Amino acid sequence: MTLRVLFSFLAATLICGGSVIVDASQPKRPTVSAKRVAVARKKTTVAPAKTSVLLKKTTTTQPVQPQWKPFTSPDGRFTVLMPGIPKQESQTQKTHMGEIDLQIFAAQPPKQEVAYLVVYNDFPHSYAQINNPQEILNDVQAMALKTTQSNLLNHRNIRSSNGHPGREFAYINAGGKITRTRIYLAEGRLYQVMAITTKKQQRNLSKTITGYLNSFQIVLKK
Repeated sequence: MTLRVLFSFLAATLICGGSVIVDASQPKRPTVSAKRVAVARKKTTVAPAKTSVLLKKTTTTQPVQPQWKPFTSPDGRFTVLMPGIPKQESQTQKTHMGEIDLQIFAAQPPKQEVAYLVVYNDFPHSYAQINNPQEILNDVQAMALKTTQSNLLNHRNIRSSNGHPGREFAYINAGGKITRTRIYLAEGRLYQVMAITTKKQQRNLSKTITGYLNSFQIVLKK
């Protein structure tokens, strides 16, 4: 398996595969059975009043502000602000380098079409030493765009607060979902910090997402 194929697996898993991310990018509408509809029609006018209140809550344009808290990874290698305690998931991918473990941390505030994620995977020591960091960052960006069939909005090279190479880029898919991402390579590990949302929520949450991305810090091994 080539490096390009490896990152296609990573991109597909991280951006398209997880249930939390799918729910964030494509919220499901509640379904109502025919029996429940029939029962509702027999009720008094109180039922429509409840329905209208519910509709008002779900169609509000003002995002509900979550309680942001500092989060430190279990191994102590990164810190970030998260809207609550993130859900953690581990996945394993078989590659030409052997099995690579993905660690995924995801949080989705209530009543917001947005998901905040931090994902990392460690590379074998020999691979991390011989590969050019910029080539790896280029491949991560290219495969994210290819796998999600998205158009690049912007990108730039960055560095972490302690000097590790990184890339910031944003892209939009055919469904109008926008992903803002910062990726870093540090001590044989690839970090991906992402916020996935809609155009509408992007306008409302632009400063919040920037603050979230800025809050991510890599903690060097002692």
